[in-house]
Amino acid sequence: MACLVRSLIQIGSSNGNINEHNPLTMSDEHILEEIYSTHVHSDTKFDVESLFNIAGSILVRSTHVVDNIVQGHQGQGVGLEQLDNINPPAGFISPLCTLKQINSEMACKPPGEEIAYKTTLSILNKLSKYSWVAKGVLTLSAFAIEYGEFWMLSQYQSTEPVAKSLAILKRVPQLTKPECLKKHRYAILELNNLIKATWQVIDIIIELERLNSRHDINSVPALAPALEQFPVDVYWVIITIVAIVTQIECLTTDSDTKQDLSQFDEAEYNKLLWKLFQTPTEIMEVFKVLIFWKDMPQAPIYCGSTKTLVNIDVLKKKYVFLFISTLDISQEDISTLIRIYDHIKKIGSQHKIVWVPIVEEWNDRQRKKFDSLKCKMPWYVLHHFATIKGIKYIKEELHFKLKPLVVVLSPQGKILHKNAFHMIQVWGVKGFPFSKTKEESMTQAFMWLDSMLVDIDIKIKWKEENSVIIYGGKDKEWVQQFTKHVGAITNDTTIKGRTSIDVFCLESQQPCVVNNFWKKVESLFVTTMHEKTNTVTQQVEKLLSYKNESGWAIVTKGSIVTCVGHGTTVLKTMAEFDKWKEVVITKGFEYAFRDYHNTVASTVHLCSHLEIPNVAGKIPDFIECPDCHRTMEVFISYKCCHNG
Repeated sequence: MACLVRSLIQIGSSNGNINEHNPLTMSDEHILEEIYSTHVHSDTKFDVESLFNIAGSILVRSTHVVDNIVQGHQGQGVGLEQLDNINPPAGFISPLCTLKQINSEMACKPPGEEIAYKTTLSILNKLSKYSWVAKGVLTLSAFAIEYGEFWMLSQYQSTEPVAKSLAILKRVPQLTKPECLKKHRYAILELNNLIKATWQVIDIIIELERLNSRHDINSVPALAPALEQFPVDVYWVIITIVAIVTQIECLTTDSDTKQDLSQFDEAEYNKLLWKLFQTPTEIMEVFKVLIFWKDMPQAPIYCGSTKTLVNIDVLKKKYVFLFISTLDISQEDISTLIRIYDHIKKIGSQHKIVWVPIVEEWNDRQRKKFDSLKCKMPWYVLHHFATIKGIKYIKEELHFKLKPLVVVLSPQGKILHKNAFHMIQVWGVKGFPFSKTKEESMTQAFMWLDSMLVDIDIKIKWKEENSVIIYGGKDKEWVQQFTKHVGAITNDTTIKGRTSIDVFCLESQQPCVVNNFWKKVESLFVTTMHEKTNTVTQQVEKLLSYKNESGWAIVTKGSIVTCVGHGTTVLKTMAEFDKWKEVVITKGFEYAFRDYHNTVASTVHLCSHLEIPNVAGKIPDFIECPDCHRTMEVFISYKCCHNG
């Protein structure tokens, strides 16, 4: 999470170099070292949730007032009526003295990251005996008192004499006069939005703690890293609130210097987004924060089936496939997803596809291209000509690298698969609903070769008692030699009538069929490379490594792969059939072939060579060679796509 909470936070010193001591660029590990010394133990108990609910009520109403005043909005506001029902237990007592002490620490501080950092440590020292969540809630509540009072006074200063006098002492007119509002409009809205985000982060932290109290941490794997992050999250919440208080001080005194909130704003956004994906929320809320965050259009989604613009409400309580790509997507990619769309529609599933186009900067040419692609899609399309707010998350956490990816989200916004596009390419509708669990079960199956032949023009009728040989290669002479040996074996009187062998040469097909086959192999490799090494992962890796070799062959028993071999060893095995054909009678062709091939392979030094395209997904740093089992060296190669 370190790269998320500090994204875009690069503070330069006066000579242009990054200041290594700036608190906003410290690593999570460094932050923990600093703040753990302030944490004694958690023995001070009080009703954290009731305090948070009260503070939340104050902040939600106050930020709503600010939006009304600054932007001229009027009305009750969505969800505000629910705040009237917040009533703490009868025995609840406000920790007022502690809240006053926190406000005293934050008051009248000049802007600056180092000062905000020292103030944060001072607050943490005062709250040393509270839990980490309580520290965040107490600081938020202390701020809520001041912020709520400020904007309440702004509402009554013109009608209530006491409110007018208090407002003068609190410098309310310095910010609420029309000319002041106009001058500081952007700064006030930025500050208001940052308050909302900070409140949401605390809200999610509390929800995660509720989940922890209801579930065994081992049963919800995502909880463990989220809980471990609490101290760092609370640090960022507190230092952000300190910066907000400083900015209000600057605005109400009309100071020439201001607190730069953009750094804190980006940090809070990334924490919020990261935590939204960790805790059950609502798919619409996750979609809104990921794509827009603050300013969401009224109808930002184009419905391909009705040709109309609709609200994000259409995603409510739905499983969502986020189809993320640039505008450089092929008709083949669209056709692949259309088959999934038709399947979803046929079975009446609650799954929806949403295309999210990734465009760094929109122009007329790109809008025209977008419209052309949009017309080909029957599913939902994000219709928003602006930079996606969560683009950094999409690139760094979802590993988007220009190639299309499909992120599977639950109705609660939980990521069920970071990229199911490879699954879709390999298995088609057989892989539905494309969850990580479904992928794991399918990649463990020994019948993976059947998946390679789905939706491409290779027709093999798998029979349990039959053997199948599929082969190909870049060297035409090798292919001719192998074909000759295979023909001799299938017609050999020793096994003829005893064994049925189906033979298929990949190179006899059209180039588009061959390309489609290898594209599926690459996709299957991506889906298996993060799994524990097993027979299937080794077979797939071997096959992919033979893609550009002179030859290769696959031998199966029914649809179960028994051997994947390099051209050198499989050709030698076939050429020496007389040495092992008697074993075919007792063990069967495919097992006799495998055993003799292993003997041949042991005398030839061959190791895998892989060329992996820049796929959408995280490529592992190290891959084990399926032949010698040593760690393979990593190379980077550049290849022009216009290679004929």
